[in-house]
Amino acid sequence: MMITVDFLPQTAFIFLLVFSRVAAMLMMMPALGEASIPAQARLIMALLLSLIMMPLVAGTYGTLPETIPALVFMVVHEIVVGLFIGSAARLVMSALHVAGNIIALQMSLAFAQNVDPTQGMQGVMIANFLSLLAVTLIFATGLDHLLIAAMRDSYEIFRPGGALPVGDFTQMVVKIMSGAFRLGLQLAAPFLVFGLIFYLGIGILSRLMPQIQIFFIAMPANIGLGLVLLMLLLGAIMTWFLQGFEQTISMFVG
Repeated sequence: MMITVDFLPQTAFIFLLVFSRVAAMLMMMPALGEASIPAQARLIMALLLSLIMMPLVAGTYGTLPETIPALVFMVVHEIVVGLFIGSAARLVMSALHVAGNIIALQMSLAFAQNVDPTQGMQGVMIANFLSLLAVTLIFATGLDHLLIAAMRDSYEIFRPGGALPVGDFTQMVVKIMSGAFRLGLQLAAPFLVFGLIFYLGIGILSRLMPQIQIFFIAMPANIGLGLVLLMLLLGAIMTWFLQGFEQTISMFVG
C-alpha cells in the first residue's frame, strides 16, 4: 500500500486563505485586536481561530489555482474582506471618542490628555476612559462572541473568489461612519444641554457682576457638576453604545 500526501497542498492553500481573512479581521477588530495586546498573543489567537474555522468553511473554497497571480488575487481578496469587516467594527468605537471629546469640552477638561491604549495616540482622558470601559464591557457581555460569529458568517456574505463589491463597501463605510458620529452626539447630548445651561448662567452672572472673575470661580463647579452628571449617566451611556455596537456587528452575522 502506498501512502500519498496529495491532500497537503490543498489543505495548506485553504488554511492560508482562512488565516488571511481571520488575521486581517482580528488585527482591526476592537476588543480582540487591541494594540495593547501583545502581537504574539494576537498571532496565536488568529492561528487558533483559523484552525477552528477551517473545517467549517473549507467547502466554500475551490481547488488550488494553477498560477501564482490567481493565488495572490485570492489572498488579497481575503485580506481586503477581513480588513473591511474589522474596520467597520473599529469605526463604531469612534463614537466613544466623539462623545468623550464633547463631554470633556463641556466639562472644561479638553486639555487633560493621556495616551489612549486602544488607539495608540493621545486623547482626552474621558474618551480614553470610555474606550477602555467599552472594551471591558464587550468581554463582560459576551459581544466578543458576536465578533467571532461575524468572522464565520462573513463567508456567507462575501464568498471567496468572488468579485469585490467596491460600491457596497463604500456605501457601508459611509453609513457606519455617519452612524458612529450620530451615536457619539446622542451619547453626549445630556452634556451639551448641561453646557448650554451652565454657560448661559455664567454669562448672566458675569453681566450682573462684571467686577468678579466669574469664570475662574465657576470652573471648579463646572468640573464637579460634570463629573456628577457623568457618574449618573455612565450606565445609560454604555448601554446605549453596546446596543449600537451590537446592531452594527449584527449586519455581518447571519
